[in-house]
Amino acid sequence: MNPIETIEKEHLAQLFFSKKEVLPDTDSQKIRQAKLYRSQTLGNLLQTKVHLTFETADGHIYQIYTTVWAVGNDYISLKGGLTLPICSIIEID
Repeated sequence: MNPIETIEKEHLAQLFFSKKEVLPDTDSQKIRQAKLYRSQTLGNLLQTKVHLTFETADGHIYQIYTTVWAVGNDYISLKGGLTLPICSIIEID
């Protein structure tokens, strides 16, 4: 696994993402979805931020610390109007 680089969420717009799923099995994907919905609830009710670890199309792994405002079918919406594809998210803390 590549080293994790911490970046500011504003740099998301400059990154490219693959449509490839980064998690190996459906159980991991279901857990990720549950964590995303929990982070959405915390973000909307308490403005709580979470660490999102994700992989870009070139295989680099990044982490941002931000508020999740909405969880859609394919993307999440972050504070500041930015989006991140769900299939690229490795972990939510």
